[in-house]
Amino acid sequence: MNLTAADLDDLEPDDQRPSSQQIAGVLRAVILTKRIGPGERLPSQLDLAERYGVARETIKTALRILRDERLIVTRQGTGAFVRTSTEKPIGLRPHIEAAFERPHVSIDFAGFSGETLHGAMTEPLDKIRAGRLSPETITVRLLLPDLSNPASVPAAANDDGDDVAVRRRAEGIMRRHTESIVAEVHELADLGLVRNATADIRRHRTATLFKLYILNNEQAFFGFYPVVKHSVTIDKKPTPIYDVMGKDVPLFPYATSDEEDTGTQYVEAARGWFDSVWNTIAEERP
Repeated sequence: MNLTAADLDDLEPDDQRPSSQQIAGVLRAVILTKRIGPGERLPSQLDLAERYGVARETIKTALRILRDERLIVTRQGTGAFVRTSTEKPIGLRPHIEAAFERPHVSIDFAGFSGETLHGAMTEPLDKIRAGRLSPETITVRLLLPDLSNPASVPAAANDDGDDVAVRRRAEGIMRRHTESIVAEVHELADLGLVRNATADIRRHRTATLFKLYILNNEQAFFGFYPVVKHSVTIDKKPTPIYDVMGKDVPLFPYATSDEEDTGTQYVEAARGWFDSVWNTIAEERP
């Protein structure tokens, strides 16, 4: 639900504090009572100024108070958002959907199967097909492990370690999700629903023990893959393997702001890491 300026409470007429502090108090209350959630956008400065009959400088001062309290981040040209990194680990889906509301969408993913990303992209892609969303461009980059050679995970949980059948099973899971993402994104461009849409896959030969999502170069979500021993069916036989488990992995969010804070630094470092792997040891494969 998008919070509008009209949804906000009136200022108390007997409150002697400056208007900026009163407005900050109203906004603080809607954030702390969860009337507006992590990552959601506050009403614009112009809307807030009109709602309370004050100058935009007063609104800027109110937002600065909330920013200093680490309740919000402000982004050049897009507005003020409830800070996500003040929350506990969160789900990816609402942030993926919000990313597709922008004119230019970019998603970088580094991880294993891409299953979570595939599921999170389903609804916004359906909305584009239905004409309910209309981004101009979409760019998706998928950075995946190369399973053509032995790996520490996934691997058979025995003395031999490597098992081609185990890697073949993992490769099938990865292909099912990531190649579906590629096909669905390219289809939007083929149908003329998006002016330009690309999705590319590159592989690397290092072990994948974490997942990273970078959305529109402004948000990063990081999670660790736990390594577990479990049994799967391969060639109709139960086979114990060491595997990484990505489902329900908690994701830790970071977002850029117009300040040089931890969130901004993390997103910049994540972008730098992704580009360094993408442009060096990662390779395109048929």
